[in-house]
Amino acid sequence: MPAAAQNAFVSTIDAARRIAPQTGIALHVRAGEHLRITDPEGEQVADVFAFNSDDFDEWLSSGRSLDYAGCLYLTTGHQLYSNRSRPMLTIVDDTVGRHDFLLTPCSAEMFRILYGTEEAHPSCFDNLSRALSRYGVPPDRIATTFNVFMNVDVASDGRIRVLPPRSKAGDHLTFRAEIDLLVGITACSAEQSNNGTFKPIDVEVFAA
Repeated sequence: MPAAAQNAFVSTIDAARRIAPQTGIALHVRAGEHLRITDPEGEQVADVFAFNSDDFDEWLSSGRSLDYAGCLYLTTGHQLYSNRSRPMLTIVDDTVGRHDFLLTPCSAEMFRILYGTEEAHPSCFDNLSRALSRYGVPPDRIATTFNVFMNVDVASDGRIRVLPPRSKAGDHLTFRAEIDLLVGITACSAEQSNNGTFKPIDVEVFAA
Protein backbone atom coordinates (compact mmCIF):
# COMPACT_ATOMS: atom_id res chain seq x y z
CA MET A 1 0.00 0.00 0.00
CA PRO A 2 1.37 3.48 -0.82
CA ALA A 3 2.65 5.21 2.30
CA ALA A 4 0.22 8.11 2.07
CA ALA A 5 -2.74 5.76 1.79
CA GLN A 6 -1.46 3.45 4.53
CA ASN A 7 -1.24 6.26 7.05
CA ALA A 8 -4.75 7.44 6.20
CA PHE A 9 -6.47 4.02 6.02
CA VAL A 10 -8.90 4.20 8.92
CA SER A 11 -12.30 2.60 9.05
CA THR A 12 -15.03 4.78 7.61
CA ILE A 13 -17.77 2.39 8.69
CA ASP A 14 -20.99 4.10 9.78
CA ALA A 15 -19.57 7.36 8.42
CA ALA A 16 -22.12 9.61 6.72
CA ARG A 17 -21.52 12.99 5.21
CA ARG A 18 -22.92 15.48 2.74
CA ILE A 19 -20.88 16.55 -0.28
CA ALA A 20 -21.52 20.23 -0.97
CA PRO A 21 -22.52 21.24 -4.52
CA GLN A 22 -19.62 21.26 -7.03
CA THR A 23 -17.15 19.67 -4.59
CA GLY A 24 -15.71 16.18 -3.98
CA ILE A 25 -14.31 13.87 -1.31
CA ALA A 26 -12.20 10.72 -1.05
CA LEU A 27 -12.71 7.93 1.48
CA HIS A 28 -11.79 4.34 2.16
CA VAL A 29 -14.27 1.48 1.92
CA ARG A 30 -13.19 -1.94 3.14
CA ALA A 31 -14.12 -5.21 1.45
CA GLY A 32 -17.63 -6.21 2.51
CA GLU A 33 -18.70 -2.71 3.53
CA HIS A 34 -21.52 -0.93 1.75
CA LEU A 35 -21.27 2.50 0.14
CA ARG A 36 -24.59 4.29 -0.37
CA ILE A 37 -24.88 7.39 -2.55
CA THR A 38 -28.11 9.35 -2.11
CA ASP A 39 -29.53 12.26 -4.10
CA PRO A 40 -31.21 14.27 -1.32
CA GLU A 41 -32.93 16.85 -3.53
CA GLY A 42 -33.23 15.16 -6.94
CA GLU A 43 -31.62 15.50 -10.40
CA GLN A 44 -28.02 15.59 -9.12
CA VAL A 45 -25.21 13.43 -10.52
CA ALA A 46 -22.35 11.97 -8.47
CA ASP A 47 -19.11 10.96 -10.23
CA VAL A 48 -17.41 7.91 -8.64
CA PHE A 49 -13.92 6.53 -9.21
CA ALA A 50 -12.07 3.84 -7.25
CA PHE A 51 -8.62 2.36 -6.72
CA ASN A 52 -7.38 -0.76 -5.00
CA SER A 53 -6.21 0.66 -1.68
CA ASP A 54 -3.14 -1.58 -1.75
CA ASP A 55 -2.12 -0.82 -5.32
CA PHE A 56 -3.05 2.32 -7.24
CA ASP A 57 -2.11 0.57 -10.49
CA GLU A 58 -5.45 -1.23 -10.18
CA TRP A 59 -8.34 1.09 -10.91
CA LEU A 60 -11.97 1.13 -11.99
CA SER A 61 -12.43 0.20 -15.66
CA SER A 62 -15.44 1.31 -17.67
CA GLY A 63 -14.44 -0.87 -20.63
CA ARG A 64 -14.03 -4.07 -18.61
CA SER A 65 -17.27 -3.47 -16.69
CA LEU A 66 -19.44 -2.77 -19.72
CA ASP A 67 -17.86 -5.65 -21.65
CA TYR A 68 -18.56 -8.21 -18.93
CA ALA A 69 -22.08 -6.89 -18.22
CA GLY A 70 -22.98 -6.90 -21.90
CA CYS A 71 -24.97 -3.69 -21.53
CA LEU A 72 -24.49 0.07 -21.15
CA TYR A 73 -26.74 0.72 -18.17
CA LEU A 74 -25.53 -1.01 -15.02
CA THR A 75 -27.92 -1.54 -12.12
CA THR A 76 -28.71 -3.95 -9.27
CA GLY A 77 -26.70 -7.17 -9.58
CA HIS A 78 -24.06 -5.80 -11.92
CA GLN A 79 -20.41 -5.63 -10.92
CA LEU A 80 -17.89 -2.90 -11.67
CA TYR A 81 -14.51 -4.39 -12.62
CA SER A 82 -10.93 -3.18 -12.40
CA ASN A 83 -8.46 -2.89 -15.26
CA ARG A 84 -7.23 -6.32 -14.09
CA SER A 85 -10.69 -7.87 -14.58
CA ARG A 86 -11.32 -8.19 -10.86
CA PRO A 87 -14.66 -7.18 -9.30
CA MET A 88 -14.28 -3.98 -7.28
CA LEU A 89 -17.89 -3.00 -6.56
CA THR A 90 -21.26 -4.75 -6.78
CA ILE A 91 -24.48 -2.78 -7.10
CA VAL A 92 -26.77 -4.25 -4.44
CA ASP A 93 -29.57 -1.67 -4.37
CA ASP A 94 -30.61 0.88 -6.99
CA THR A 95 -33.82 2.94 -6.91
CA VAL A 96 -33.19 4.71 -10.24
CA GLY A 97 -31.70 2.21 -12.69
CA ARG A 98 -30.11 4.73 -15.07
CA HIS A 99 -26.47 5.72 -14.64
CA ASP A 100 -23.63 6.46 -17.04
CA PHE A 101 -20.30 4.68 -17.52
CA LEU A 102 -19.35 6.18 -20.89
CA LEU A 103 -18.37 9.78 -20.20
CA THR A 104 -15.32 11.08 -18.37
CA PRO A 105 -15.61 13.50 -15.43
CA CYS A 106 -16.21 17.10 -16.48
CA SER A 107 -13.01 19.16 -16.62
CA ALA A 108 -11.82 22.67 -17.43
CA GLU A 109 -10.81 21.37 -20.86
CA MET A 110 -14.26 19.88 -21.43
CA PHE A 111 -15.97 23.18 -20.61
CA ARG A 112 -13.63 24.98 -23.01
CA ILE A 113 -13.93 22.48 -25.90
CA LEU A 114 -17.67 21.81 -25.71
CA TYR A 115 -19.01 25.12 -24.42
CA GLY A 116 -16.30 27.72 -25.10
CA THR A 117 -15.96 28.47 -21.38
CA GLU A 118 -12.63 30.19 -20.81
CA GLU A 119 -13.21 31.43 -17.26
CA ALA A 120 -12.58 29.21 -14.24
CA HIS A 121 -15.32 26.64 -13.70
CA PRO A 122 -15.53 23.98 -10.96
CA SER A 123 -15.17 20.49 -12.37
CA CYS A 124 -15.44 16.90 -11.21
CA PHE A 125 -11.97 16.12 -12.50
CA ASP A 126 -10.40 18.92 -10.44
CA ASN A 127 -12.44 17.96 -7.37
CA LEU A 128 -11.46 14.30 -7.66
CA SER A 129 -7.82 15.26 -8.25
CA ARG A 130 -7.71 17.39 -5.11
CA ALA A 131 -9.45 14.80 -2.93
CA LEU A 132 -7.37 11.85 -4.15
CA SER A 133 -4.04 13.72 -4.12
CA ARG A 134 -4.08 13.49 -0.30
CA TYR A 135 -3.46 9.77 -0.74
CA GLY A 136 -0.76 10.11 -3.38
CA VAL A 137 -2.93 9.58 -6.47
CA PRO A 138 -1.74 11.68 -9.44
CA PRO A 139 -4.43 13.30 -11.66
CA ASP A 140 -3.50 11.23 -14.72
CA ARG A 141 -4.65 8.07 -12.91
CA ILE A 142 -8.27 9.28 -12.95
CA ALA A 143 -10.10 7.72 -15.90
CA THR A 144 -13.78 7.29 -16.83
CA THR A 145 -15.97 7.64 -13.76
CA PHE A 146 -19.15 5.75 -12.90
CA ASN A 147 -21.61 8.64 -13.05
CA VAL A 148 -24.35 7.82 -10.58
CA PHE A 149 -27.79 9.17 -11.64
CA MET A 150 -26.42 10.59 -14.92
CA ASN A 151 -28.89 10.02 -17.76
CA VAL A 152 -27.06 9.52 -21.06
CA ASP A 153 -29.17 8.37 -24.00
CA VAL A 154 -27.55 6.53 -26.92
CA ALA A 155 -29.50 6.78 -30.19
CA SER A 156 -29.60 4.08 -32.87
CA ASP A 157 -27.11 6.08 -34.95
CA GLY A 158 -24.65 6.18 -32.05
CA ARG A 159 -25.23 9.80 -31.10
CA ILE A 160 -25.37 10.52 -27.38
CA ARG A 161 -27.51 13.01 -25.47
CA VAL A 162 -27.20 14.07 -21.85
CA LEU A 163 -30.71 14.27 -20.42
CA PRO A 164 -31.93 15.35 -16.96
CA PRO A 165 -31.27 12.73 -14.27
CA ARG A 166 -34.20 10.47 -13.43
CA SER A 167 -33.41 10.60 -9.72
CA LYS A 168 -35.92 12.12 -7.33
CA ALA A 169 -35.27 13.37 -3.81
CA GLY A 170 -34.16 10.43 -1.66
CA ASP A 171 -33.23 8.09 -4.49
CA HIS A 172 -30.05 6.11 -3.89
CA LEU A 173 -27.61 3.53 -5.19
CA THR A 174 -25.73 1.15 -2.89
CA PHE A 175 -22.46 -0.62 -3.69
CA ARG A 176 -20.77 -3.49 -1.85
CA ALA A 177 -16.99 -3.26 -1.93
CA GLU A 178 -15.39 -6.49 -3.11
CA ILE A 179 -11.83 -5.41 -2.17
CA ASP A 180 -10.39 -2.64 0.01
CA LEU A 181 -10.91 0.56 -1.95
CA LEU A 182 -9.97 4.21 -2.07
CA VAL A 183 -13.00 5.96 -3.57
CA GLY A 184 -13.40 9.48 -4.92
CA ILE A 185 -16.93 10.94 -5.15
CA THR A 186 -18.23 14.30 -6.36
CA ALA A 187 -21.42 16.30 -6.51
CA CYS A 188 -21.15 16.94 -10.25
CA SER A 189 -20.28 20.42 -11.53
CA ALA A 190 -21.65 20.21 -15.09
CA GLU A 191 -24.83 22.18 -15.73
CA GLN A 192 -26.12 19.90 -18.49
CA SER A 193 -25.71 16.75 -16.39
CA ASN A 194 -27.83 18.15 -13.54
CA ASN A 195 -30.64 19.87 -15.44
CA GLY A 196 -29.09 23.30 -14.91
CA THR A 197 -28.73 23.33 -11.12
CA PHE A 198 -26.18 22.20 -8.53
CA LYS A 199 -27.17 20.33 -5.39
CA PRO A 200 -25.50 18.20 -2.71
CA ILE A 201 -24.91 14.45 -2.60
CA ASP A 202 -25.11 12.31 0.56
CA VAL A 203 -22.64 9.47 1.16
CA GLU A 204 -22.75 6.73 3.78
CA VAL A 205 -20.51 3.72 4.52
CA PHE A 206 -22.00 0.93 6.61
CA ALA A 207 -21.68 -2.78 7.41
CA ALA A 208 -23.62 -5.37 5.47
